[in-house]
Amino acid sequence: MASTEAPAIRPIGIDDCEGVWPLSIEAGWNQNLADWRFMLAAGRGFGCCDSNGQWQASSLILPLGQRLAWISMVLVARQRRRSGVGTSLLKHCIGEVQSAGAVAGLDATEQGRPIYLPLGFRDLYPIARWHFDAATDVPSLPAGLSVRPATAADLPRLALYDRLHTGMERPALLAHLALRQPVRAWLAEDVAGKLVGYVLGREGRTATSLGPVVADSEAIALAMIARATAAAPGPFIIDVPATHGALRNWLESQGAVSPRGYMRMTLGDSKGLDDPSHLFALAGPELG
Repeated sequence: MASTEAPAIRPIGIDDCEGVWPLSIEAGWNQNLADWRFMLAAGRGFGCCDSNGQWQASSLILPLGQRLAWISMVLVARQRRRSGVGTSLLKHCIGEVQSAGAVAGLDATEQGRPIYLPLGFRDLYPIARWHFDAATDVPSLPAGLSVRPATAADLPRLALYDRLHTGMERPALLAHLALRQPVRAWLAEDVAGKLVGYVLGREGRTATSLGPVVADSEAIALAMIARATAAAPGPFIIDVPATHGALRNWLESQGAVSPRGYMRMTLGDSKGLDDPSHLFALAGPELG
């Protein structure tokens, strides 16, 4: 029987990565130790342990600028589920975000959304998670554009481009992804050298996660995603806002399947976050 005692919430430090990682493995999620290390170094983790000091639940707050923070990794070990510990951690994270004067954002599963709505979260837009093994059709870039690998020197303008098109401030995350798996880091430019799109990716526990993908148009995004998949073997996962029909059609033509989805939600208003017109793939529900 699950415990009904109020959970003792404690910080999760970067040295606790190996202890909390089994929670995401048990849930079937794709995070690896590198993901946990980055998230706990860049953000703040909170969780609960059993009497033996083993982590039983986790949660995370990742700042995406002064006015926005992402809540994620709300995980509860199987034997502690339905005990209220997950909701307690969620409310703790909400309190931390609000006390800092920021808006809380998250990507909710079908099971999580009914919990978030009564807490005041509102829907922004639906997201589909796609799984596929390889891309056999590689669309060309629109005329007048070129693509090349992203370098460390590109990171400042890439971060600025990202902020203008997504409403998120995440230079540390973009730099981490670009340097962690450079074979997936590509950018597109026009003839004047103006940045018009980029793609990043990271290796996961079971598949390579493609994203974020931000671009001036869906045609540019398609070409960038195809380039990233061709750079090294899959399998791949990619989280795509449902509004992008051409990208969905291309993924289906590559044999991709979408067994699950999310709803992007916020507790409060964050300028630009509700407009996915230039956001073609997420960094992941855990990263924003």
